Amino acid sequence: MTDLPDGVERRSVGGTERLATRGEPVYGEPTDGEWRAWNPDRSKLGAMLELGMDTGLEGGETALYLGAASGTTVSHVADFAGPTYAVEFAARPARDLLEAADSRPRLFPLLADARKPETYAHVVESDVDVVVQDVATRGQARVALENRRFLADDGRLLLAVKARSEDVTRDPEDVFADVREELESEYEILESERLEPYHADHLGIVARP
Repeated sequence: MTDLPDGVERRSVGGTERLATRGEPVYGEPTDGEWRAWNPDRSKLGAMLELGMDTGLEGGETALYLGAASGTTVSHVADFAGPTYAVEFAARPARDLLEAADSRPRLFPLLADARKPETYAHVVESDVDVVVQDVATRGQARVALENRRFLADDGRLLLAVKARSEDVTRDPEDVFADVREELESEYEILESERLEPYHADHLGIVARP
């Protein structure tokens, strides 16, 4: 099993051993003292860790999270990472994201479109250690390519590809092959794995510039 980043542990929470981080609960997840369970059924990155993918995360990283939604996963990231920039386009989930950031001084919510990184380039520092991407939109590879500008040369892209967001009519494996091919113009893919049983028709990708 791949080592977990510092600040992420396997703990018995609610009688079940599960991934956990230290922080205020965000989405009704079970807790054990200051630890809160990280539910891989609700988090693509949680699923990648649960499946033993080598994310390269060690803890303390500067992170850019694309598609933060209401903060379910990015709140866990901010529990163990360094400065964490959370980009979300929709106003409703962004309100919940602001709430998650209340108790997390390292979490910086940005109401912006991940497809237009020029709109937040003045806020996000350059050379971030990791870009985590979970955007349910067409052109997921294009979003990763557009945001490569923020990533350090030895940084990591942790990408969750949702096949149905690209094309609901095509075989997911064909969609994944196209995304991988497009990514390879500017990234080296280190690992890719389907995220079942946690997320149907999703592919987790670990890549570097």
